[in-house]
Amino acid sequence: MTLDISADGDVVLLTLKRPPVNALDRPTVQALDQAFRKLADKPPAAVVLTGAGSTFCAGVDTKVIQKYPPAERRAMVLEISRMVASFWSVPCPVVAAVNGHALGGGFVLMLCADWRLAADSDTIKLGMTEAQAGVPFPAGPAAIIAHEMPPPLLRQMTLASQVLLPWDLLEARVVDGLCAPNELMAKAKAAARQLAAQPAFRTVKKQMRGTLAAYLAAIAKSGQDDYLDSF
Repeated sequence: MTLDISADGDVVLLTLKRPPVNALDRPTVQALDQAFRKLADKPPAAVVLTGAGSTFCAGVDTKVIQKYPPAERRAMVLEISRMVASFWSVPCPVVAAVNGHALGGGFVLMLCADWRLAADSDTIKLGMTEAQAGVPFPAGPAAIIAHEMPPPLLRQMTLASQVLLPWDLLEARVVDGLCAPNELMAKAKAAARQLAAQPAFRTVKKQMRGTLAAYLAAIAKSGQDDYLDSF
C-alpha cells in the first residue's frame, strides 16, 4: 500500500508511504486520485496530507518511469493531471504537512493544499527541477504552478531549477508556517480544524478555485496534453 488513509476524529489523514522517499509511480498516482475523488464525493471536516518517514514526496520516481514503455509513460502523465484535478476539487480544507523534501510532483501536491505547514529545518529541499531533469510539466501541474506561485519565484524555481529551503518559501508566502518537526502533525490538524470551523469556507473555496477547477477537469476529461510526446 503506497497511501495510508486514517482518521483523527473529523480529520482524514493521507500519508504517502512509498519508501524510501515517497516518490510517485503509477499505482501511487492512481491511489491518490481515487482517494481525492472519494473525498470530493463525501468530504470530511478536513484533510491533512503528509509523507511517511523523513520525506514529504520526492516527485515522480524517475527510475521507475524510465522503465515504462512509451505508452505507459504517457498514460502516467495523463493520470497525474487527473489526480491533481481531483485534488483541486476537494471542497473541504486540505492542509499539507511538509515533513521533508517536496520536489517536482511533491511540490505540486503541496501547492494543491489550502494551507501549507513545513518542518522548520535547513535540510529540507523544496523545488521543481523538471527543466534540469529534462522533462516538462504535465498540463495539470503546470496550470496549478502558474496559479499558485508568485511570478519571480515561478521563474526562478522552474526556469532556473532553484531549490529552496522552507524559510525561503515562508518569506515568499508560498508556505504559511514553520514549526518544529515533532509538532508538525498536531499543528497541521489544528490548522485544518480551524479552517473547517469557518461557516463559509467551502463556498469561498469554490469561488476562489472554481475557474481553475473547471479548466483542470477539462484537461482530465480530454485525455490530451500538448507536450505528451516530450515524456
